[in-house]
Amino acid sequence: MHSRQNGREDVVPLRTGDIFHAEDGDEHVAHPDGPVRAFVIEKAGSV
Repeated sequence: MHSRQNGREDVVPLRTGDIFHAEDGDEHVAHPDGPVRAFVIEKAGSV
């Protein structure tokens, strides 16, 4: 998972069973390395 918070960019490698939580206003995008099954929960109105 690639994320940017307060102008700082991070890359967090996720493995099976890992959880990624983005705070309000955090930019984030997934760049999977192969097939992925993901369960995403978002608040109504999120972009």
